[in-house]
Parts: sequence; C-alpha cells; structure tokens
Amino acid sequence: MDKEQLKRVVLDQKNYFSNRNNLIDRDINYDMYIRTAQIVVISGVRRCGKSCLLSLFRQKMNLTEKQYCYLNCDDERLQLNELLLDQLYSLHLEMYGTEPVFFFDEVQAVPKWEKFVNRMYELGHKVFVTGSNAHLLSSEIATSLTGRNRVITLFPFSFKEYLRYKGHQYHLEALTTMEKSRLLADLNAYQRTGGFPLVVQEEDMEILNAWFQDILYRDVVSRYRLSQVKELRQMAIYLFSNVGKPFSYSTLQKVSELKSLSSVSDYLQYLEQSYLFFYLPKFDYSVKKQMLNSKKLYVIDAGAINRLGFHFSEEKGRLLENTVFLELLRRGKEVYYYRGEKECDFVIVENGKVVEAIQVTDKINEQDKDREVGGLKEAINTFHLENAKIIVYDRDDCLTDGVDVPLVSVWEWLIIGS
Repeated sequence: MDKEQLKRVVLDQKNYFSNRNNLIDRDINYDMYIRTAQIVVISGVRRCGKSCLLSLFRQKMNLTEKQYCYLNCDDERLQLNELLLDQLYSLHLEMYGTEPVFFFDEVQAVPKWEKFVNRMYELGHKVFVTGSNAHLLSSEIATSLTGRNRVITLFPFSFKEYLRYKGHQYHLEALTTMEKSRLLADLNAYQRTGGFPLVVQEEDMEILNAWFQDILYRDVVSRYRLSQVKELRQMAIYLFSNVGKPFSYSTLQKVSELKSLSSVSDYLQYLEQSYLFFYLPKFDYSVKKQMLNSKKLYVIDAGAINRLGFHFSEEKGRLLENTVFLELLRRGKEVYYYRGEKECDFVIVENGKVVEAIQVTDKINEQDKDREVGGLKEAINTFHLENAKIIVYDRDDCLTDGVDVPLVSVWEWLIIGS
C-alpha cells in the first residue's frame, strides 16, 4: 500500500480514536488486562462496543499519541494483505520514533495477522486486538497465540451498563414506590430495545435490521462464500422467533428449504460463530449423550428478538429467560439446561459438578406453580443442591403460598449480581 495513502488513513483513524468522549465503562477488570504481558483479544458481535473498549483501555493507560499505534482493519481504503501491519509499524516508527502499544480493530480482516501480533509479543510489545468472528479468532489463536493471550468476550450492554449509560441510579435497599416504577420502566425499555450501544443511544430499533444485514452478508455469506442466501435468512428469522426452545435439524431444514442436514449444521455453525446465536446443551455426565441431546436456542440481544423475530404469546417470559442466560455468560458461568421428568431452565457447572439451578419465569401463579417449582425441585434433588432460585420479573407480583424456594426479582438479580 502506498505510504502516503496509509498515512492519511492512519491519521484519520487516530484522530477519531483519540477523541472519543463520554464513553461508558464496561463491567470488566481493566487493571488485570492492562497489567498482563499477554495479548488481549476482545471478541464479540459487531457493534457491541469493542472499538469503544479499545479507546477506554487507551484512556486508562494514559497513552499519548506517539505511544500507541491504532488501525481499524475494517476501513475500505486499506489494502488488506499480509504486509499491511508491518507497513503500519514502520510508519509509526518513522512518524514518532517510539515503540508503540498496538490497538487493532477487526483484525481478522488482515491475512496472517496472528503472525505479526505474535512477533510483536515476542519483542515485548503490548497488543490489543478485536474481532467479530469466533471461528477465525479461535483458530488463529490456537495455532499461533496459544498460551499468549487473554480473551474478553464482549456483549451488548448489560442492564447495569444500560442504566449507567442512561445515568439512572437506584438504591435497592431503600427503593421508594416512585423509584421502583422508574426502575421497572427502565427494565421494560431494556427488554424492548436491547443493549446495542447505538440502538440505546438513538432509541431506533430499525438500526437492528441494518445490523442484521451487515452481519449476515459480511460475516457469513461473504466469508463462507454462500449462495443460498434466502435459505440462510429464513433459518435466522426462525431462530430469532424461537428463543428458549429446543430445535431440531429436520425442522430447520424444512423451514429454510436447505437440501441437506449437513448444510443445516454448517449454517448453524456460521451463525453461531458470528455471535448471533447460542445453542445451550442439556446437561449430562456422558459427553456423548450431551452432544446427541437437543439444544436450546438463545439470541445475542433482546432488541434483535423483538425487531427480527415473529411475535409470540409467551414473549415476556422467554425474553426474560434470554436476558438471564446472557447475564450468566457475562459472569463467566458454564451453563446447561436440565431435563428429567420436568425441566429446569439453567444449571451452573463448576469443575464438572452442578452447583446451582435457576428457573426463570415471568411470574408464579396457580396455573404454572407446579411446573416452575417442580422443575427446579427436581434439579435440586437430582444434584443435591443447596443453591437454587426462581428468577421472576417482580416477586411482589407472584404467588408465594406453597412456594418454598427462593424467588428473586430479575431487576435485583441483574443489578446486585447474586
């Protein structure tokens, strides 16, 4: 790439990168990632705030312009070849005469990026990279960066981060009736729009449709050179509409009109690797049985479900279940669902042992009490658990007679974290 052209791109990008203001702190341990000598890899779905997190790291490290090197590899002006990052490094040395900390955005777009990053690591440089495709990042990390990286999986805003963005603070130990009404209004808005930063900022859910098209075509169709675009889209829309439900390959084949089950399997994998969907396995001590059992489906963001999926009658409870699932992932939990005679939404595993069971429902009433409580109790008895709860929208609206397991309001659980 021509040096002057690269220089213009770099200066344009650096000006934007260094002048981002009013960024919202994410709930991660910044110091841990700043102190480590390892390569910091930030992965996650497009538009969830990875670039802003890079800026936050730069700000917290108090780096001046000459102390860091930044490149957004998703810029159409760049010539993406395996020499690009070397050219960038040489340009930085020429312009500033100092060794930099590296920040690379959407680095998976550059061929053999991991070779350059590995070499910089060996020379003692601090490197941060972001990427939007789990398969590419994990395969390149596995081959070249094994044991040399710390991974941050970033999601759209959590409810706590959403409240922080809105500037709304609540003291749960002394919540007035008015404050609780406002808190529930915030929760309803979060459940409707989701946590993608730009959608929250603009309060415009049409952004999610453009976001979906971007991911579908750039991260799936283009990357894997797919020709059956209509079929892929039909499958994705079906998945958006069936949150919290088990799915079968045969049903997806019928819905998508794909010709083979192997294509269904491939397309599911591509969609998962773009961070759109998560497929939750049923817990079983036998890994083989675990792989053969049906998986349950969850989506990266509630707003995407509302904008892109078909509406369904039990929408509120399943949206709540999706929110709890994502929060468990944010907290780094190993999650499964349990099914015996009845079903429990989530069981948490630590060191190969089930340690907690969680049931999620909009509310407890006489009609569904036996089902919701029974599924949780079966998990408690099966795994001899002391830690279990039912997470509801608001426990004040729930039947408590005959319910001898802990009920927790989801807003309290999301804010306090236990």
